[in-house]
Amino acid sequence: MYEIQAAVVREQSGPFRIERLSLEAPRDDEVLVEVLATGVCHTDIVVRDQYFPVPLPAVLGHEGAGVVKQVGRSVTRFAPGDHVVMSYASCGHCHNCQQGQNGYCNELYGLNFAGRRTDGSTPYRDAQGGEVSGCFFSQSSFGSLALARADNLVKIPNDVPLELMGPLGCGIQTGAGAVINALRPEAGSSLAVFGAGSVGLAAVMAARLVGCTTIIAVDMNPARLELARELGATAVIDAAAGDPVAAIQALTGGEGVQYSLECTALPKVLRQAVESLRQTGVCGLIGAAALGTEVTLDMNSILFGRSLRGIIEGDSVPDIFIPRLIELWRQGLFPFDRLISFYPFAEIEQAVRDSEQGRVLKAVVRFDQEGAA
Repeated sequence: MYEIQAAVVREQSGPFRIERLSLEAPRDDEVLVEVLATGVCHTDIVVRDQYFPVPLPAVLGHEGAGVVKQVGRSVTRFAPGDHVVMSYASCGHCHNCQQGQNGYCNELYGLNFAGRRTDGSTPYRDAQGGEVSGCFFSQSSFGSLALARADNLVKIPNDVPLELMGPLGCGIQTGAGAVINALRPEAGSSLAVFGAGSVGLAAVMAARLVGCTTIIAVDMNPARLELARELGATAVIDAAAGDPVAAIQALTGGEGVQYSLECTALPKVLRQAVESLRQTGVCGLIGAAALGTEVTLDMNSILFGRSLRGIIEGDSVPDIFIPRLIELWRQGLFPFDRLISFYPFAEIEQAVRDSEQGRVLKAVVRFDQEGAA
């Protein structure tokens, strides 16, 4: 057993409080990772509020980066000292996984949101010996040490700054992958991104990478819209100032865009993203809403060749896509580091609040490893 510090949520919409927990040593197929830094993601907040009912109390966090400390007996791809990013988990053997569609794994929910291993156990105990849910996205990186499955680790070069890399495991790869892997817009095409948070801005950067010549960012935050311009948006729309659909029509000669992305998880905005499309256009839904959230659409909008599809984790195979994003970042083509604000682990509750209230784009908490374990 290891003694660790971890941020624990004990009740619905409750605070992230740092506690001393016991964490089991890795089983045969597990890897123990010393967490250097981890991003705060919208999904952590959604689960804290129990829109996705992960059992509480729980250790969340799913954008971790760190150094391998110990490997299970059957693990051959990793060794102590390896630098890794932790991403989402998939089974690897269902029909979708075998076709490279790991984000649509038949076991995705259980592997990422059950709060338990597949055998129903949790590796955490609190100071009173009580069970604490973990294995969130098969990592629970809001702790000084994390247990991951070997399958959801990505080895990265030792010469890149680990403290920046965690968000590649979820939010950044979701936005960039939605463009590069899922929508695949042609060079010279048009794209509107609804929501200029970290996911939406990753999509804006990716759109510039693939050669979109009309890139429209829609948000109500002027500072985010200004940053969107700097990162590649050719036009920005303040959704608080009027109808964004009409504004997009005006920017595209009345035709609409070929592609759109909805990153806010708001039904009203999803409808706008669909209605901003030209005929035969495609809208990708990224925003994760509460279970049971419904949306209404004009059937005639869909009838004229428009389509809507959901996108999980940017249609990414992390082992392939994350190293590609790192190389693009090295070359100055994908400056996702401009989205990141750092916090010490002791201030994780403030990092979550600032994320929730839109004061920062991508909060990353850093661990002082000398005092963490």
